[in-house]
Amino acid sequence: MSHIPACLNPTEEDIQLLLSAKAHLGAQNVDTHMLPYVYQRRDDGINIINVVKTWEKLVLAARVIAAIEDPQDVCVISSRSFGQRAVLKYGIHTGAQGLAGRFTPGNFTNYITRKFKEPRLIVVADPREDSQAIREASYVNIPVIAFCNTDSPLEHVDIAIPLNNSSKHAIGLGFWLLAREVLRLRGTLSRKESWDIMVDLYFFREAEEVEKDQEAITEKPAEGNWEQTTEGADAAALANAGNWEATEGDWAEGAAPAADWAAEGAANSGWTA
Repeated sequence: MSHIPACLNPTEEDIQLLLSAKAHLGAQNVDTHMLPYVYQRRDDGINIINVVKTWEKLVLAARVIAAIEDPQDVCVISSRSFGQRAVLKYGIHTGAQGLAGRFTPGNFTNYITRKFKEPRLIVVADPREDSQAIREASYVNIPVIAFCNTDSPLEHVDIAIPLNNSSKHAIGLGFWLLAREVLRLRGTLSRKESWDIMVDLYFFREAEEVEKDQEAITEKPAEGNWEQTTEGADAAALANAGNWEATEGDWAEGAAPAADWAAEGAANSGWTA
């Protein structure tokens, strides 16, 4: 890619991650401002997003975010459930403010509100779902970076990252790549080494999946204790088996008087005669 330095070019693994997460699959409708990011249209009506343009905009957004001195001046927002976990993880790893869930009106314009903020830059997961945050950011001249699908509106959006924001894997991967690139540009992460944070941490998970994982974790120690108890029971059974043999011998010795009783019965048989 000639628009960015060679060190910022994507690797083959990065492109494979984007394709495997289906980040290139757009919607059936296309906004006029998103036409430059569409590679082609499939027979079933799905528009294919140009992955090269996606990477170029990711690098551009990362360079803008890295230029801000205080990471707390960056606010990351997601009203959709698919992007809430990715937003919180991005805030933890880069130091930005993460707003997951419903955006309270007046957060950027009404200083009386309890959650009033004055960020220098905001990043949203979906321009349509986070339209309230974008609208308030336009009132106070806050630049906006947004992950946009082919049918997303680009009003008041300064940097649009073309991506399939309807997929939980694609939006999680987008925030993961953006966080990794920001850390690399800040110098906290080297480009020669891989990031030890797994991309799975940015993916949205259902509550049922989390409960199943917790149950599996709690069952493992219980199984270990059960094995220990069974081993102790087996050892006790073996010990008792030896005692049982001893008691069996005592019982056999106690059975001798029974034989004498039979002999006495035979001596007294003359009564019947």
